[in-house]
Amino acid sequence: MDGHHLILGELYDFISGEMLADTHDERYRQKIARFLVADKGYAKTDIHPRNPMIVAAGNRKGRLMLDFAVTVDHRTAMVIKYGPGSLVTRYRPTLAISRLMEPYQIPFVVVTNGESADLLDGETGKLIGSGFDRVPDRKNLVQRLKGAKFSPISTKRAEMEARIVYAFEIDGGCPCDDTACRIA
Repeated sequence: MDGHHLILGELYDFISGEMLADTHDERYRQKIARFLVADKGYAKTDIHPRNPMIVAAGNRKGRLMLDFAVTVDHRTAMVIKYGPGSLVTRYRPTLAISRLMEPYQIPFVVVTNGESADLLDGETGKLIGSGFDRVPDRKNLVQRLKGAKFSPISTKRAEMEARIVYAFEIDGGCPCDDTACRIA
């Protein structure tokens, strides 16, 4: 056992080919990666797994990993956050992450537990679709990006969003979780 994850062996990451610990959570992440390529038409090079982030809340800092960033035309267009359990509880921290990953608002946010998925509008935070079938395929995402604003994120907004991420993902995370930790 490593933290609270049962290690079942090792597996190869579908996107990078990297060897990873085989856990139930990682199996879901691999399922999501395969779905994006096989069912939604993304190239492996469009999908960036395990994105490290450092967030600061006042004088506290923490590290976490975003499961997937999806890029189109050299811009991050969609982020995907996996976590077991309720999707609704992941909306706010994932929206906050979408405002910290880049200096602009990432247009689309997906939260998933591996069995279901919700698609949120990054700008408004509103639910715009439920179910894996509502995750945009590459062609549809390219079309939708024509109307995307990619609004800049102000320093003040980024500070507030970082506090939300810290509270939900670092302070509110399981102390034995190996994907998020305090660093200062």
